[in-house]
Amino acid sequence: MASEFGHPTYKHPYHLVDPSPWPLVGAMAGGVMMFGIVMIAHYANWWAFGLGTVGVLATMFFWWRDILKESATAGLHSPVVRLGLRYGMILFIASEVMFFVAFFWAYFHFALFPDHVSGSIAATAVWPPAGTLTFDPFGLPLLNTLILLLSGCTVTWAHHALLENDRKGLITGLALTVFLGAFFTFFQVVEYMEAPFPFSGGVYPSIFFLATGFHGFHVIVGTIFLAVCLIRALRGGFTPEKHFGFEAAAWYWHFVDVVWLFLFVSIYWWGAGEIMPH
Repeated sequence: MASEFGHPTYKHPYHLVDPSPWPLVGAMAGGVMMFGIVMIAHYANWWAFGLGTVGVLATMFFWWRDILKESATAGLHSPVVRLGLRYGMILFIASEVMFFVAFFWAYFHFALFPDHVSGSIAATAVWPPAGTLTFDPFGLPLLNTLILLLSGCTVTWAHHALLENDRKGLITGLALTVFLGAFFTFFQVVEYMEAPFPFSGGVYPSIFFLATGFHGFHVIVGTIFLAVCLIRALRGGFTPEKHFGFEAAAWYWHFVDVVWLFLFVSIYWWGAGEIMPH
């Protein structure tokens, strides 16, 4: 007979998770992937990055699979557990905010005090450093901004459709959001290919590629997150009362949107120097 909390075993509303290998495997794979980025930057060697990426993707797949199995087991994901999952996602996004704060701190440190870069007196130091060509903020960067803003609208549409039990609207909104996320990544690759400065060209390229590159990585992660939600929705998953997985993906996507707005305004627009010729 089930207990008052909906599960025959547990006599409390909390879920004591089983031992899992995925936190350790994911940490190791993430470390290998970051090492791979260093190898690419210095030696154009891709093997470590490829291995780490496969490990991270495998961790995401198997870990999410285990959580989906838990959520389908009656009584495990009680209201208290779902509240804890929400707190966890909020704290995760807060940690991601601080991650990007470090990049913005570095950027404004040199942008507001450019003499730290050039060694010149403040009256003659400039930012971006003299001779650095920058992107036209109203070219590809503006297009990518519009794409992300539109994707924020489509994911919100999908969420409201789910709350109203509109399956067609949910699937359509999610599909459009995934498409727009992939479109953003495509245009960022094009932008990097046209960059007027190399990765190792000094402090400006270093901060630019770190900030926008890690944002691009988060866009890829968010796109995968939403694609998983789309697959679940196509299989009949999510209900108006129980859909935390989709909520978490939507929160993450809105976070990605907001970070890009700060990047666009501060780096592409406010920090624009001599625009590279088209």
